[in-house]
Amino acid sequence: MNKNVDVAIIMGSDSDLPIMKDAAKFLEDMGISYEITVLSVHRCPTEAFEYANKLKENGVKVIIAGAGGAAHLPGIFAAIVPVPVIGVPIKSKTLDGVDSLYSIVQMPSGIPVATVAINGAKNAAILATSILGVANSELKNKLVDYKSSMKNAVLEKNNKLQTLGYEEYIKQM
Repeated sequence: MNKNVDVAIIMGSDSDLPIMKDAAKFLEDMGISYEITVLSVHRCPTEAFEYANKLKENGVKVIIAGAGGAAHLPGIFAAIVPVPVIGVPIKSKTLDGVDSLYSIVQMPSGIPVATVAINGAKNAAILATSILGVANSELKNKLVDYKSSMKNAVLEKNNKLQTLGYEEYIKQM
């Protein structure tokens, strides 16, 4: 754990990396410091608890935790580290991520975990940016600009649809 890292991205398995990279990419685009780690609370619980305690000591501001299956990782970190934890349920082969979603969203009273959609790592990073933006107007403005660019993209697509008609628009997609 590096000191002065704003966000810790944690995943239970390296197989989660193709999803969790979206969080890292968004944070990079926003200029937010982060670190990314693979730690399973089931396979290496001692190291996971040690890492959680280091996060607490080193002043991390937000945790994004991705997990599949039983998905205990976000809850464990929420129980130990007194900062916002955003859970990313990872789609599983067996139950398509519904098991992960239920595991993360059904936290007991007093241990909240904000939960995004299954495989929603980018949304987790957007939420982390919103949280950090409360005390950082530069980040808040970057997020406003990002959302404005999304709006403009939709309006451009609608303009193209209105100009071309749906059949030609589909052909050009």
